[in-house]
Amino acid sequence: MAAISAPAPPPRPTLESLIGARLPVWIGAIALVTAGFFLVRYSIEIGLLGPAVRTLLAALFAVLLIAGSEVARRLPAVRDDPRIAQALAGAGIASAYGTLYIAAALYHLIAPLPAFVLMIAVTALGLALALRHGPPTAVLALAGGFVAPLVAGYDAAGIGPLLVYLALFTAALFGLAVHRGWSWLALAATACGFAWVNFLFFALGPDELAAPAAFVALLGTGASLALPRTGVASAWLRLAPLVAGLVQLLAFAPALDFSALAWALYLSLSAAALILAWRDPTYLPGALAALVLALLLLALGLDQPQQGATLAAAIAAAALFALPGLVLLARARGWAILALGGIAGPLLLANALDPQRLGDWQWAALGLAGAALAAWVSWRRRAEAGTRDPGLIGGALIAAILGVVALGQLAGADWVAVPLALAAVALGLWARRTGDPQLHLLPALALAAILLIGGEPLVGYAMLVADSASGGHLPYRDLPSLSLALRHLLPALLAATLLLADRRQFARTRKAVLSGAIAVALLLLYHLAKLPLAIADEPRFTAWGFVERALVTQALLAAGWMVQRRTGWSALALILFGLGLVRIVWFDLLLLNPALVAQHVGGAPLANAAALHLALAAIWTFTFAPGRRWRPLGLALILAATAAAVRQAAHGTLLTGPISTGENYGYSAALLLLALAWLALGIRSGARDLRLAGLALLTAVTLKVFLIDAAALAGLLRILSFLGLGVALIGIGWVYNRFLATPAAASAEKT
Repeated sequence: MAAISAPAPPPRPTLESLIGARLPVWIGAIALVTAGFFLVRYSIEIGLLGPAVRTLLAALFAVLLIAGSEVARRLPAVRDDPRIAQALAGAGIASAYGTLYIAAALYHLIAPLPAFVLMIAVTALGLALALRHGPPTAVLALAGGFVAPLVAGYDAAGIGPLLVYLALFTAALFGLAVHRGWSWLALAATACGFAWVNFLFFALGPDELAAPAAFVALLGTGASLALPRTGVASAWLRLAPLVAGLVQLLAFAPALDFSALAWALYLSLSAAALILAWRDPTYLPGALAALVLALLLLALGLDQPQQGATLAAAIAAAALFALPGLVLLARARGWAILALGGIAGPLLLANALDPQRLGDWQWAALGLAGAALAAWVSWRRRAEAGTRDPGLIGGALIAAILGVVALGQLAGADWVAVPLALAAVALGLWARRTGDPQLHLLPALALAAILLIGGEPLVGYAMLVADSASGGHLPYRDLPSLSLALRHLLPALLAATLLLADRRQFARTRKAVLSGAIAVALLLLYHLAKLPLAIADEPRFTAWGFVERALVTQALLAAGWMVQRRTGWSALALILFGLGLVRIVWFDLLLLNPALVAQHVGGAPLANAAALHLALAAIWTFTFAPGRRWRPLGLALILAATAAAVRQAAHGTLLTGPISTGENYGYSAALLLLALAWLALGIRSGARDLRLAGLALLTAVTLKVFLIDAAALAGLLRILSFLGLGVALIGIGWVYNRFLATPAAASAEKT
C-alpha cells in the first residue's frame, strides 16, 4: 500500500508577503471603518442629511460590509485568502457599533430598551463573526467598538449610557476571549477599558465621576475573573487589572470627596481581591496591595478637613481585612499580614490623624484590644519560629506598638518610656520562649525608641560632654532636668540590664545595646555626681573643681578595678578604667592642670588632693591586671604624683605660679630618691623593667643637675653639689655592678 505523504507545512511569511499581501488588507479594512465614521461626521457638520437618514446610511454601510465578508468567504476569486473576509467582517461590526451608538445616544431615535436589545444583538453578531472568521475580525471589532463613541462625541448622550455600552462591550470581549482561549483579547479589552476610564477621569467634572468609578470596580473584578480562564499563566498579568483598579479608585476617592460611594467601591473591589485570594493563592499579593492602598487612602481621608465617610470606612476596612486574615491565619503567611494590617493600620491612623474623635481612655481600650489580637496572631504562629514568619514577628511587634500607644495615652507623654521599657521586656521574654532569632532583635528596637523619644536629655548630655571635653569650667550649667532624664532614660537602662542577663537577647545588636546601656548609666551617674558640689560659678570651680574631678575619676578607676577582679567582664572593666585614665591625661595633665588653671588641692604637704589622686591612680594601675603590661603607666603616675607633691610643698593649696629655686632643687632631690627607690626595688625583686626605669630617671636627674641646677649655684654650694652627686653616682654604680656580677658568677660555677 502506498504511503500517505504528510501535508507540507505552510510557507514561512516573508517581508515581501507581509508588506505586499497581508498589510494592505488590514489597512484597507481600517480605512473602510474610518471612512464610514468620517462620512457620518461630515454629514453632521454640513447638515446634508437628517438624523434618521444618517443613521440609516450608517446601518446600511455596516450591513454591506458584513455581507461583503460572507461573499468574500464564498467567492472563488478570494475565498482562499481568509484575510479579506476577516477584514470586511471586522469593519462591519465596528460600523454597527458606531451606528447603534449615534442612533440611541446621539439622536435618541431608539428608546433605551430597544437600544439595549440591539446592542446585545450587535455584540452577539460580533462574537459570532469573530468565532467564524478568527482573531483578525476580533481585533477590528475591538478597535471599532472602543473608538466608536469618540466619533459621535463621548458625552453626547451622557456618561451613564456610555459606560453601560463599554461594560457590555468589554464583557462580550471577555466572553469571546474565554471561549476561544484568546488571552491577548482579554488583555487588550482590559487595557482599552482602563484607557477609557483614565480619559473620563480627566475629561469629566467631579460631579460626574461616580459612574466611571463604579465601572472601574466592575472592570477590575471582571478582568480578574476572565484572565485565568483565557489561559493567562503569569501571576503578574493576572494581578494587573486588580491592582490597576485599586490604584484607579485611589485616585477617584479624593475627587469624590471621600464619599460613602467612593469608599464602598474601593472596599468592594478589595473584598473581591480577598475572595479571589481565598480561591487562588496567586491573588494574595493583590489582597496585600489592597490593604496597603487602603491604609494610604485612609491617611489621605483622615487628614482632610472634610473627611466624608472616612471614619466609617476605617471601621469597615479594619473588619474587612482583619477578619479573613484571622480566620485563614494558618493557610499562608500573607493572611497573617492582612490580619495584622487590618488590626493595627486603621486604628493607628485614626488615633494619629483624628485624636479628638474619642477620649484617651477609649483609644487606650481599643489599642489594648488590638494588642491582644496581634499577640494572639503571634501566638498562633509560634510553631514557625526560626523561619522569619511575618505573623510571629509582626504580631509581636504590632502588639508592642499598640500596647505602648495605649498605655502611653493613659500615662501621658512624659512617662511613655515606661510602656516602651515594659514592651522591650515582654518582647525579650517572648523571644526567649520561642527561640526565634529575629524576635531577639525587637527589644533593641523598643530601647532605641526610648532613646529617640528621650532626645531632650540626650541632647543636653551631648552639649555637656562637648563643653567639658573642650575645657569648660562649668558643665554643671548644661545639666538637663534630672527628673526628665530619669523618666526617659532610667526605664531603658533597667530594661536593658534585665535583658542583657540572657546572652541570647538582642542577637547581633547585643554589643550595641551593651555599649548604649553603659553610656546611659555613666551619664546618669555623672549627673548625680555633679549635684553635691553644684559648681555653677568660677569661684566655686576654683574651690572644688579639682576635687570633684578627682573623685569622679577615682570612682571610674575603682569601678573598672572591681569589675575586672570580681566579674571577669574585661571589656567593661577596660572601658571604665580606660575612661578614668583618659580623664587624668586629658583634664588633670593637659586642659585643666592645677599648675596652670587655679584650683585648690589642699594644704597638707603630702595628703593633698593632687598627690593622693595621682598616687591612688598609680596603685589602681599596678593592681588592675596581672603581669607587667600596666607597669609603665603606673610608674608614670608615680612620677606625676611625686612632682605634684613637690609643687604643692612649694606653693600650697594653689599650684599656679612660677617655679622657684627651692622648688627646682626639690624636684631634683625627690626624683633622685624616686630613682634610687626604683633601682633598689628592681634589684631586690629582679624586675628588669623597674631597674631600667630607675636608670632612665637617674640619667634624667643627672642631666638636670648638671645642665640646670648647677648653673644657678656658685662657690661652695656648687662644689658641694657636684661632690654629693659624684659620690652618689659612684655608690650606685658600685652596687649595680655587684648585682650584675653575682648572677654571672653563679652561672660560671654551674658551668
